[in-house]
Amino acid sequence: MANSNYNDIFTSTLENRSGQLADVVSKSNALLRRLQEKGHNRSISGGSKIVEELEYGQGDMTWYSGYDTIQYTPKDLFSAAEYSLKLCAVPVAISGEDLLKNSGQFQMMDLFEKRIENAVKTMSNKMSEAAYGDGTASSGKAIGGLQLLVADTPTTGTVGGINRATSGNEFWRNKSTTADSALTKDTIRPAMDKMYMSLTRGVDKPDLIVTGTDLYALFEESLVAQQRFADNKLADAGFEALRYKGADVVCDGGQGSACPDNKMYFLNTNYLYLRSHQDRNMKVIGGERLAVNQDAIYKIIGWAGNMTMSNAQLQGVLIDAAEEENQG
Repeated sequence: MANSNYNDIFTSTLENRSGQLADVVSKSNALLRRLQEKGHNRSISGGSKIVEELEYGQGDMTWYSGYDTIQYTPKDLFSAAEYSLKLCAVPVAISGEDLLKNSGQFQMMDLFEKRIENAVKTMSNKMSEAAYGDGTASSGKAIGGLQLLVADTPTTGTVGGINRATSGNEFWRNKSTTADSALTKDTIRPAMDKMYMSLTRGVDKPDLIVTGTDLYALFEESLVAQQRFADNKLADAGFEALRYKGADVVCDGGQGSACPDNKMYFLNTNYLYLRSHQDRNMKVIGGERLAVNQDAIYKIIGWAGNMTMSNAQLQGVLIDAAEEENQG
């Protein structure tokens, strides 16, 4: 090894950045940012499963007068969804040759920073991609994103250990609608209206609509000048966002994005979470990792957790018929 002291410098540099890394990853796409703003990136302390309690039943209420009997029938009001703990890691490596070539103090720190910045970008991009996935990536080792939690076909599959196809589990099915024909600037808003109202329960309404570039462009085209309300907070964070009723409409598509172009996700983020393990939230894992047969230093930035949901009925997806035909 060129200089074992560099190992300590490298480690401390990474550890000092771990909190920032977690923050950057949470802000890397509109959905993860919203969950962070709501405090829905809650940590877990242990266990092989992540449990979300579900309230799906209603108790009894009796109208009465005088000495009428107040009825009570025991009912199942609560259940729970169990999500598996998923793990990912980004290795950061520096060879002894690079250390020698950058042996000056400031050159060395600059080298470390560049490698760490690359790791941050890698983690951010991969987590953003997984947030829209269906949990089947990497042989099922990836987190379950929106294509699992807010499925195109919500009457099939198992989410959080609950089989959506089973009779009695209708409460665990999101709304899914495919447009009768290709959406246009004239038909997109009526379709959005129908989906939005189907997900409204009193003051409980979708607060975030994420979509790809195609449907976002149609929605933008459907607006007249005086209707173009933007969300300044999201705009300041670098996201293209407009307002629709009480929700922010965000374009999360574009180059390298995993957000499907043919879908609009209507999300009530009060019931969505990014749960991270408190000991593995973008932190350096393991001890000293000097290569046995290489002149290099290896460090691993790790994360463990999953995306979870506690209410499926208030989530929905609108699918463009034109894209469905093209994919078929």
